[in-house]
Amino acid sequence: MALIETRNVALEVESHGNPDDPAVVLIAGLGFQLIDWPLSFCETLVDAGYRVIRFDNRDIGLSQKLDDKGVPDPANVAQDKLEGNIPNVPYRLSDMAEDVANILDVLEVEQAHIVGMSMGGMIAQLFAFQHSSRCLSLTSIMSSSSDSSLPGPSPEASAILASAPQSQEILDIVQFGLRVNEAIGSPAFRWDRAELIKHIQTCCKRCYSPGGYMRQYAAVMAAPSRREILEGIAVPSLVIHGDADPLVQLACGADVAAHIPDAIFEKVSGMGHDLSPSLCAHLATLVLPHFGGATS
Repeated sequence: MALIETRNVALEVESHGNPDDPAVVLIAGLGFQLIDWPLSFCETLVDAGYRVIRFDNRDIGLSQKLDDKGVPDPANVAQDKLEGNIPNVPYRLSDMAEDVANILDVLEVEQAHIVGMSMGGMIAQLFAFQHSSRCLSLTSIMSSSSDSSLPGPSPEASAILASAPQSQEILDIVQFGLRVNEAIGSPAFRWDRAELIKHIQTCCKRCYSPGGYMRQYAAVMAAPSRREILEGIAVPSLVIHGDADPLVQLACGADVAAHIPDAIFEKVSGMGHDLSPSLCAHLATLVLPHFGGATS
């Protein structure tokens, strides 16, 4: 691991595998840290002949926190969008896509397969459009085009995510994390409970940044529809979405695939909105053929 200085922000980056192998960049979702991509998943990709780069997005994990930008009010962001105004937020998803390009610059990686989940899928979509010559392939997982016509979270998912831990003590954060996973996790790819508890504890001890989470959330909320951008993506694209995702519903993934020319859409039965080790083992069986087809 290393904290690297990019043009705009310091980012924690971790590289696995042979630097001479084709690179795969894993972009995490809202509030997710690089360690949320299971090490076993990374090792599977490395064993298949890829260099895996995972990193903490700005404002999370060990990357730089932008506390000087304050904490935005989601209600104000939502009101701005409702009124047709451009929301005033600390940064935008396009800035986070530039973070990915800056990481590749520092690591001297010319091209990479770009994989993003949830918010990371949105960032990956933007990267594939803004930096198509550097994108060997795009994989968008449990993500959306951010079009306003798409369905929102289920009432149950909205309720749990509108709540918060009773305190910032690790015990309360762990209990909250368990409730969140029960509400939005993958019913066909469940975590082992003891393993999940250990993982949440590890994440908490590594970083707990509610302010960073809210700034990332504001960037997601402020994002305009990317349908037009998706139609301009000209790299091999795979869209993966679960039919049991209550947070970013299946229609959202289908919409992404429908607007990227020649995109492949993989619907996964029993997949929700998480990165359990068993789910990632299945994801590896989907992305590896995609990588191979894109570079053959």
